Amino acid sequence: MGFNPNYFVEGRIYGQYILKEHPNAKIGVLYQNDDLGKDYLNGIKAGLGDKAAKMIVTEASYEVSDPTVDSQILKIKDAGADLFFSATTPKQAAQAIKKIAEMGWHPIQIVDINATSVGAVLKPAGLDAAKGLISVNYGKEPLDPTWKDDPGLKKYFDFMAKYYPDGDKDSNFNTYGYSTAQLLVHVLKQCGDDLTRENVMKQAASLKDVTSDTALPGIKANTSATDYRVNKQLQMMKFNGERWELFGPILEDSGPAG
Repeated sequence: MGFNPNYFVEGRIYGQYILKEHPNAKIGVLYQNDDLGKDYLNGIKAGLGDKAAKMIVTEASYEVSDPTVDSQILKIKDAGADLFFSATTPKQAAQAIKKIAEMGWHPIQIVDINATSVGAVLKPAGLDAAKGLISVNYGKEPLDPTWKDDPGLKKYFDFMAKYYPDGDKDSNFNTYGYSTAQLLVHVLKQCGDDLTRENVMKQAASLKDVTSDTALPGIKANTSATDYRVNKQLQMMKFNGERWELFGPILEDSGPAG
């Protein structure tokens, strides 16, 4: 059972967002040539529906072993795209953001949730270059002053100070690790003394409105025997040059998982 939102579902949410906010966009997609990238690509097409063929003007894939994605970025720009969707992982996401800035190109940029770490992606790319990026989240950003007095994040910071003092407490990779571990503890407690695989799976597949210290307000985990998706709710966010800022309502995708 995956903790992160299903990539197809996340892609579909971006497609729906684009239809609503940028209905005349010419979309260029950069995607990793594996299941991750293809799930995002198929998801955004599902979200765009019958407009996908017209709105997506080009697609460019890369291999994880490729040294750069420069040629793919040039291809997408030359196709006339004015909205860039980056279905990538941290290294290539940073390369793409940096290359776009160096070219003086200014498309609307959407990056997937894997590429939102300020420390691992946006700082290497250049914070100025990353300004205006759009993505989604389901967890609190440690750098966001909105949560400076938040009891849940205080517990997270206390945990980091005690158990991982050398770790980057501001990294959403670490809040992710903390929240998945917290959910595992919840499941194990629900199991009581019956720690068989069968019971662990039964408890994990019957979560009801479970939240965590780092979950955004209103976001709860619900699973069933026919729906293993832990996170189906997301909120849009934009990078302001220093940190991510949330905007809009909590979005819940109730469609098929892909």
